[in-house]
Amino acid sequence: MVLKQVVIALFLTASLCVANPDARAEDAAPKVQVTNVRRLFHNGEHNAFTDMCQFQGRYYLTFRSCPDGHMVHPTASIIVLASDDTKTWEPVHRFRVAKRDTRDPHFLIFKEKLFIYTGTWYCGETSPKSYDMNQQLGYAVWSEDGKTWHEPKLLEGTYGHYIWRAATHDGKAYLCGRRKTGFEEDGGKRNRQATESAMLVSDDGLAWKTHSLFQEEWGDETAFLFKKNGDILAVSRCSSNPAEVCKSSAPYTEWKRTKLDRYIGGPLVVNWAGRDVVAGRKFIRGGPGPKTSFYWLIDNKLQEFAELPSGGDNSYPGFLQLSPTKAIVSWYSSHEKDAGGKTITAIYMADLEIAESK
Repeated sequence: MVLKQVVIALFLTASLCVANPDARAEDAAPKVQVTNVRRLFHNGEHNAFTDMCQFQGRYYLTFRSCPDGHMVHPTASIIVLASDDTKTWEPVHRFRVAKRDTRDPHFLIFKEKLFIYTGTWYCGETSPKSYDMNQQLGYAVWSEDGKTWHEPKLLEGTYGHYIWRAATHDGKAYLCGRRKTGFEEDGGKRNRQATESAMLVSDDGLAWKTHSLFQEEWGDETAFLFKKNGDILAVSRCSSNPAEVCKSSAPYTEWKRTKLDRYIGGPLVVNWAGRDVVAGRKFIRGGPGPKTSFYWLIDNKLQEFAELPSGGDNSYPGFLQLSPTKAIVSWYSSHEKDAGGKTITAIYMADLEIAESK
């Protein structure tokens, strides 16, 4: 009789798990503690769009800074900070491109060099009232030691593309390039639906060519993550629509796309201790407004584990794994004001730690 009851209980438990797979996934997803939230950088300018990496034993943070604000301005520049311990940071480089707005910097370690890629809009001498996607162009700076940096160099094959995050696999570099479908000439209009995203490939990190298309419409910011078996996982913003998970296997010419349940702005995808992490700006209609959030990605579904202090203009996070259970993250936000009551847009950082299971 006891054995029969045990069998029935096990059957009911298994049935509940099958009926509610999300509950099983939630049990498998670890809890994360967020500590040591701090404002890292504010210089009175609009500071935004972060990324982080570790190179030759030092930690690096990059972001855009512009005295004229979020939008497209030729006064924008890219700042690079470095640290030996993630606590004290010092500026090591700052660059801009004449007559262009530099924004969305991202790191790539490739061929024993530390690259920083930036997408740029053409401005001319002053901030334009309209701007043409077909005049977008990618630039890079790079360093062999993190101290001496090469001057910005335009990236061959990226004219007409707005470049974003990059990744490496099997001796090649891959880059997201957003462009007008067919490079249509439409007088500078921005038809977000008639925008496609291409995977670009390079052997040296400087000259690029189109490898495949992974978004044929609503092309937008995309983060790449190569898995150990060579498959690629990508998370793509789709303008203000729900984001997509995009997957492909070598040779990365055919893609499978799955819609997520929400919009993600400035997406990040990384692997932390064997688990996939997605982060970016969330915006839920009727909710508290835009927030920077981190999620576990399990079976193409998002499980939020951290909502960071943020508001207004925010997100575009960076992530740096320190150990299988510890990491630091960066983001920007405009949820604070200065002493005079004026809203500021600053760079923030926090510590993440996977809580021990009990």
